[in-house]
Amino acid sequence: MPGSESTPLLVLRNPASRSNLFWILGCLYGATAVGFGAFGAHGLKKTIKDPAKLANFATAAQYQMVHSIALLVASQRTQNLVPGALFTAGMTMFSGSLYALVVDPVRFRWMGPVTPLGGLCLIAGWVALALV
Repeated sequence: MPGSESTPLLVLRNPASRSNLFWILGCLYGATAVGFGAFGAHGLKKTIKDPAKLANFATAAQYQMVHSIALLVASQRTQNLVPGALFTAGMTMFSGSLYALVVDPVRFRWMGPVTPLGGLCLIAGWVALALV
């Protein structure tokens, strides 16, 4: 019945495709974490001299990598979409906002409050993974 409380928010025909979606996202986020980590360690040092900003960029890449692996685990551990969605949203908001704030703090100043929201999503993803 359309609009009933039992209607899922995300309808995927094949239940296995749910875990496949998060598996693919985990792989892509892991690959980009390696790329951003290398950029932060080599390319970014040429333009940004502040060690605190470089450390923030490294933290973003590290958290992205750790949570990419968590997303891979969640994709294989459960068909529940909540842990994977929280890890994906958390990585995007937490790491993404840190990357943006380091590269162009003036332009992306508005993203400052996004970072802790992303961190909360990452924490909630771990709790959700533990409960499913």
